[in-house]
Amino acid sequence: MNDTVRPNGYALIPFLVFAIFYVGLSLWAGRLGFEMPWYKVSMPVAFLVASASSLLIGRRSLEEKVEIYARGMGEPNIMIMCLIFILAGAFAAIAKGAGAVDAAVTIAQSLIPAKLMVAGVFLVSCLISLAIGTSCGTIAAVTPIALGFAAPLHLNPALLMGAVIGGSMFGDNLSMISDTTIAATRTQGVRMKDKFLANGLIASPVALIALFLYAVGGSAAGSVEVPAVTWRHIVLILPYVLVLALALAGFNVMALLFSGTVLSAMIGGALGKFAFFDAMDLLGKGTLGMGETLIVALLAGGLFKSVQTNGGVLWLTDRIARVIRGPRTCEFGVFLLVSAVNCFTANNTVAIVIAGPIAKACAAKFGANPIRIASVLDTASCIIQGLIPYGAQILIAMGVAKGLDMAVDSFSLLKCLYYQPLLALAVIVSMAFSGLRGGGREGER
Repeated sequence: MNDTVRPNGYALIPFLVFAIFYVGLSLWAGRLGFEMPWYKVSMPVAFLVASASSLLIGRRSLEEKVEIYARGMGEPNIMIMCLIFILAGAFAAIAKGAGAVDAAVTIAQSLIPAKLMVAGVFLVSCLISLAIGTSCGTIAAVTPIALGFAAPLHLNPALLMGAVIGGSMFGDNLSMISDTTIAATRTQGVRMKDKFLANGLIASPVALIALFLYAVGGSAAGSVEVPAVTWRHIVLILPYVLVLALALAGFNVMALLFSGTVLSAMIGGALGKFAFFDAMDLLGKGTLGMGETLIVALLAGGLFKSVQTNGGVLWLTDRIARVIRGPRTCEFGVFLLVSAVNCFTANNTVAIVIAGPIAKACAAKFGANPIRIASVLDTASCIIQGLIPYGAQILIAMGVAKGLDMAVDSFSLLKCLYYQPLLALAVIVSMAFSGLRGGGREGER
């Protein structure tokens, strides 16, 4: 940061503009009767409006302001993050096209007793989202299957949907190829393996408790046909196994994503799932599917640089410093910051990209462990994202239910979300006792 930068609260106005523009127009769309109003306003457009407002602040010339903004877009961490997003999109698309998602679901179905189907749905959602790195993709794939058990097993559709959403948020939080993991680790400069272990210590016990609650509260009273598992199903999930194994072994994330993509393409081609040019089409659609995330990451990088250069970040950290007394209260501050941003944006990745640089500055100032900060960023954003009724995860699940002629209101669904509130409690307890372990700087690059 330039030595001439001084604290300036007005530099934070672009963030307020973003919130008012995005939330305000979304609420207006809801009053007009649009379905899914929180997705009527494009996130990149909201960032463009906020970015335009940032260029009106400060005494520099417009050319200088644009250059500063462009340097923020081109920050190495932003560029690396975008490259990882591209590879993750390609891997997810080619693996799905090869049939890996369906194979994972089939294997899980064959291993779950009917009486434990709700708990099994939660477990399956955990494993699939952990493998494919996307809660939305998991919910879209598993919800139709899960709701298919409602009638024959006399199960509550809301409970099944709650199990799917909770399990998908577990994997989204822990997966090595999740965009939230990528964003959290890159903004804090820590290794994915370290963040995975930190998250796992908190999320795994919570998942076991949620599993028990779904097992107790979701006993079935019927039967359903069990699909047969063949050697093809086993072969199809090998790319997921490879990616997870390489990630845990500490391989570079881009190398493991590339390896998983190549293996998925080879298996899909060998089993006749697609021809060569079909595979090329899948890879192209997978990378393009990350387009909005890439644009948001770039615009967020530029916006943050403008705000930082104008003194907004310095002003914010100075204000936070008045209530933060050390690493423990720093973690609480980061938790509240990313949660608030997530409520406004309804996008956990965007919330991390916005809050991440501020969190890193606070962590450096107060000696907080960057691994812990990355873990808090990712976990808090996944908690909020899995609870807000206007978030993509709940909207997708309710949309699938509506398409299957199942009436499930958002209030009933929220009562069946066990994992997210339990995880929030666990994180708060973890932060309360984190001071006993000390701040530390291990794991930072």
